[in-house]
Amino acid sequence: MSSAPSDVFNRPAPHAIDLLLSRRSGSAKAMTGPGPNAEELRTILRAAARVPDHGKLFPWRFIVFEGEARARFGELLVECLKQTETLSAERAAQEAGRFLRAPVVVGVVSRVRAGIPIPEWEQQLSAGAVCQTMLIAAHALGFVANWLTEWCACHPLVMERLGLKPGERIAGFIYIGKSAAPLEERPRPDLEKIVTRF
Repeated sequence: MSSAPSDVFNRPAPHAIDLLLSRRSGSAKAMTGPGPNAEELRTILRAAARVPDHGKLFPWRFIVFEGEARARFGELLVECLKQTETLSAERAAQEAGRFLRAPVVVGVVSRVRAGIPIPEWEQQLSAGAVCQTMLIAAHALGFVANWLTEWCACHPLVMERLGLKPGERIAGFIYIGKSAAPLEERPRPDLEKIVTRF
């Protein structure tokens, strides 16, 4: 297998700056299809797996929800809630359709290893970087994406049904699709108020 050119990791990419400065989350409630095809989704996940990762631990993994799996997950959410509270028909319908808001949803699972020299905080930050990189990669391919957690990311029964192990938690659910409504810019921080010089 041939190796990559020596400058592939250190070449200017001015278009990447334009991409970063134009990235905007799209509301999951206002998403439609089509979502990324198999190759596009693989590209998004490959990009996400290149984030900084102290110790080369890969302290994250992905759960992909697409097609009928989105409806099955909605049924799971309703089942889990019914074990802990009384659900109205309206709430049950809302939860059943939660992952149907976007054509593809990717669960990013943070998996922290304790008792090693790499701080747990750094491992968690790496999973956060995965979520952000997925948003950028989706944007680069012409999609909109939304990083959400919501109640189902930390509900013990949902986590158990998803097969999360000790030390694992949901860093976020990344909704990916097309925007059904025009995206508008939102307020951004004033750099003069958040940047200091040491």
